[in-house]
Amino acid sequence: MAKNKPFQMNTIFLYSLSGLATIIHNWLGKFILNELGLHILELAIIGVSLIVFLVLLCFFLGYMERRVAAFMEIRLGPNRVGPQGTLQIVADTVKLLFKEGLTPNSSDKFLFNMAPFIMVIASMMAVAPIAFAKDFAIYDINIGVLYVSAISSISVLGILMAGWSSNNKYSLLGAMRSGAQIVSYELSVGLSLISIVILSGSLSLGDIVMSQQNGWWLFKGHIPVIISFVIFVIASTAEINRAPFDLTEADQELTGGFHTEYSGMKFAMFLLSEYINLFIVSAIAATLFLGGWMPFHIGGGPSSFNHIMDLIPSSIWFLGKTFTIIFIIMWFRWTFPRMRVDQLLNLEWKYLLPISMVNIIIVTLIAIMGWHF
Repeated sequence: MAKNKPFQMNTIFLYSLSGLATIIHNWLGKFILNELGLHILELAIIGVSLIVFLVLLCFFLGYMERRVAAFMEIRLGPNRVGPQGTLQIVADTVKLLFKEGLTPNSSDKFLFNMAPFIMVIASMMAVAPIAFAKDFAIYDINIGVLYVSAISSISVLGILMAGWSSNNKYSLLGAMRSGAQIVSYELSVGLSLISIVILSGSLSLGDIVMSQQNGWWLFKGHIPVIISFVIFVIASTAEINRAPFDLTEADQELTGGFHTEYSGMKFAMFLLSEYINLFIVSAIAATLFLGGWMPFHIGGGPSSFNHIMDLIPSSIWFLGKTFTIIFIIMWFRWTFPRMRVDQLLNLEWKYLLPISMVNIIIVTLIAIMGWHF
């Protein structure tokens, strides 16, 4: 695999959040002298911070979803609770908190209660290698792409567990649809990711971002990378069960699909995992195809334009790209009607997968011959 030579970024200043982690580490070290105790405390702080961040993120995405829906359907959207309806999602959360969590008598109670936790835990674990800013990731593992692909596959177990343990025909049918859907579309997602791995020569998300210092792969990888990006967005939308691929829930057919029997906070955990997965696939797309936290540069040399781009904080670049892709995926939901099961599988096996296989051969040829910018 061809690997780009290290490129020195010609910039006067680029914001980094690595200093924040160092400050917190040094401050905690004044109170805790034991290395093991300090390490455990830091892990606990990271875990709590991640949970708080993801919960707040889901609040925002819930509000954003309603605003995007209103925009697409030319209506107002939430506008009663709080300024511009900003507290509507808080009201919905309070409602779910006070709703009684029911467990069907005929269900497998242990698996029924475990399923939503597996969904949320798998979603949160997949966030670890994602770089939110320059030098700022929870754990930049050297096989980050493989790690995210493997962890994200665990969520299907939670769906299958929820559908089977509910002892409900609608839940079981929704879970079986999910198994076929996720297993199918994982192939196209994986092949799309491999195209960037081939071009960058690394599985590390950090290395992939650094390989885009002189241009994002979406632009310098030619048409095959654009095809990989489009396939990734479509297949990822199907893998996280978002409309028009939400056949696992399919309200008109299955009353709610795999989570038909869930209520209260258990139901809220499924919603939480869905929005976390939406953020993850958008963040991965932004990282692999759009440079992650890397600013937009024209050419490799110093210029006034590149310098101005470097003045924008790296976290703003990352979040801006990520939320742009989130908006596109939400746009899908309010534009296209839900597909039938046969249409869903035909799209993957007859179109996306063959195109991905041919595309990966072309990308490999581009990498070997060094034809990318």
